[in-house]
Amino acid sequence: MKMIRSLRKQQVVLALLVLLMLVTILVGLSVGASPVSINRLLPTILGHGSFEDNFVLFSVRLPRILITMLSGMALALSGAVLQGITRNELADPGIVGINSGAGVGVTVYFLFAPINVETFAYVIPLIAFAGALITAVLIYVFSYTRGEGVQPIRLVLVGVGFSMALSGLMIVLISSVDREKVDFIAKWLAGNVWGTDWPFVLALLPWLIILVPYVLLKSRELNLLAMSESTAIGTGVVVNKDRILLMLAAVALAASAVSVTGGIAFIGLMAPHIARALVGPRHQQFVPVSILIGGWLLLLADTIGRNLVQPSGIAAGIMVAFIGAPYFLYLLLKEERQSGI
Repeated sequence: MKMIRSLRKQQVVLALLVLLMLVTILVGLSVGASPVSINRLLPTILGHGSFEDNFVLFSVRLPRILITMLSGMALALSGAVLQGITRNELADPGIVGINSGAGVGVTVYFLFAPINVETFAYVIPLIAFAGALITAVLIYVFSYTRGEGVQPIRLVLVGVGFSMALSGLMIVLISSVDREKVDFIAKWLAGNVWGTDWPFVLALLPWLIILVPYVLLKSRELNLLAMSESTAIGTGVVVNKDRILLMLAAVALAASAVSVTGGIAFIGLMAPHIARALVGPRHQQFVPVSILIGGWLLLLADTIGRNLVQPSGIAAGIMVAFIGAPYFLYLLLKEERQSGI
């Protein structure tokens, strides 16, 4: 009976989030430098709009909305996985340095490699994944203690240190290049959504199509890994193998997202926490909710940011940080009180 109530509660929450996301999408499509009134949206979507409305909706706003929504989903799922496998509710791909590792990979590629315009959108997530993977391995190694495994607080501190160091490295790398490339990297650091064309949507989709079902199928293992290593081993979970594969999935999700949206943090921290508060701690319940919350949060932040200040707007990463930084401090203080630090 309790399981049935939990399932119904999850379904209600998911339905409300889908409705909320649809409303935000409609608002995002209609507002901007060239407004499209609500009564012109449906005719335009059905192919009966003016040339201007068609261009604004299908060439400018819709790909950007899909990119922010998909990226938010990927970051939220990455955060949920990281929090499970490290047993650390403060873990987030932006906070623990994975996003910065992806950023260094993107920076090196953009500054020094020959760029093919036709394949750029599809190559950039792979480059970001390589940089994020190297960073994740280093963070894991420095956070690991023989006999005790990965220390949760240590992982966050090491990750923050790597994030700051890698952000500094990006600044050093751009200090001697031309202004156009400097502007691009500066926008990336601020979390400015830049991959807003259809090829970037097509480049991002396969990562989610493959990795979202994989993580959902591994929900039972995540539940056990989040409890304790001995419990997981006792129930037959191949701990090291599952942890490594899930870590790779988390890194790939985060890297693919930030490769087109820039250095956005806190989505992977906030979305799983909000989802747990709504539907409970089991991964089967809160992971689908977390995915939708992440997509909606980043979509809302970008919609508000690009319309708050005209014409350039405020970067989505900055808008998210306004909410996420205080929330992170609150969780950090809560974690310290619970651990008796």
